[in-house]
Amino acid sequence: MTHESMTPATAPVRLGMPVPAATPTSSRIPVPAASGARRLPSTGNLADQRGRPLRDLRISVTDRCNFRCVYCMPKEVFGRDYAFLDRDELLSFEEITRIARVAAAHGVEKLRLTGGEPLLRRGLEELIARLAELRTPDGRPLEIALTTNGSALAMKAASLKAAGLTRVTVSLDSLDDELFQAMNDVRFPVGRVLDGIQAAHDAGLGPVKVNMVVKRGLNDHEILPMAQHFKGTASTLRFIEYMDVGTSNGWELGEVVPSREIVERIGEWMPLEPVGATAPGETAARWRYADGEGEIGVISSVTQAFCGTCNRARISTEGRLFTCLFASEGHDLRALLRGGIDDAGLADAMGAIWGARDDRYSEVRATLTPELRAARPKVEMSYIGG
Repeated sequence: MTHESMTPATAPVRLGMPVPAATPTSSRIPVPAASGARRLPSTGNLADQRGRPLRDLRISVTDRCNFRCVYCMPKEVFGRDYAFLDRDELLSFEEITRIARVAAAHGVEKLRLTGGEPLLRRGLEELIARLAELRTPDGRPLEIALTTNGSALAMKAASLKAAGLTRVTVSLDSLDDELFQAMNDVRFPVGRVLDGIQAAHDAGLGPVKVNMVVKRGLNDHEILPMAQHFKGTASTLRFIEYMDVGTSNGWELGEVVPSREIVERIGEWMPLEPVGATAPGETAARWRYADGEGEIGVISSVTQAFCGTCNRARISTEGRLFTCLFASEGHDLRALLRGGIDDAGLADAMGAIWGARDDRYSEVRATLTPELRAARPKVEMSYIGG
């Protein structure tokens, strides 16, 4: 794929490293001993080099989005001349389902569909229906979630639920309509996103999680209004520290509002108390309102890294497997799929990739100089999903 209209300094990085096809030895899901992968005594599933199991697979179904959010797909990079992937470069629904089926056999219990904006992928309900038929080795259905900007949710919520979607997360960075439109940079009104959140609740996709990326000097004054709006509702608001994902958003450490500060700001007006995690590898630290009117979450991948419990892998739109949100390289599963590999061979390849995993970028970020951080290529969030 080329980006002829971009200079090398602004072109988003799309790197990948192919994985050699493994030779299948049986019809069961094997764990290749040579890969360094090992079985966890309590689960019988894979662990990486730091003992982290594979539980969560995030699948980007499109690299396209109808927003141009300043922290993700800024218009000066993703403009009219930007060359998105051709349709035949995308993983087909059959290919996505094969990868998800093998991942489930390796221990994945949750699938999250992302983008770009996943609701732009034509026929997405068909994919969800296919994924809803998958089961864990002990017969449980997988949780199927979706992250969306909410622009089409009011129209699609009911059909998504009917297809088998479990729940939805909506990105919403401000309730102030002027600011929200400036941030999405396509003049999309906030009211239509709020309508989508309500439609998701009405369709049975709740409790809806609402994600707010907080950037100092841009929307941090909206922290308290957002908390007040969603307090006591069926939605759970989560605040995300502004991250250095990709190379196109011009990230600077001074623009990060630490989660500690967010909790303090809210707590001054509405007292909070900490709540324990509900599941291993949970990214958000939970805080409940002392009066019992719901809770918030804070995701602190910059100031309080949670690499030690990260159990997530990501599949890019054209089928590269990434083992970290901040990765520089992905592993080309599409080439294996279209080269005729069977499920056992695909399982070998995926097991080898996870078994060799040693990622912990958020833990080492603070040790890197700004120059080293800038020089380190990272895949764009719009390409890999959040």
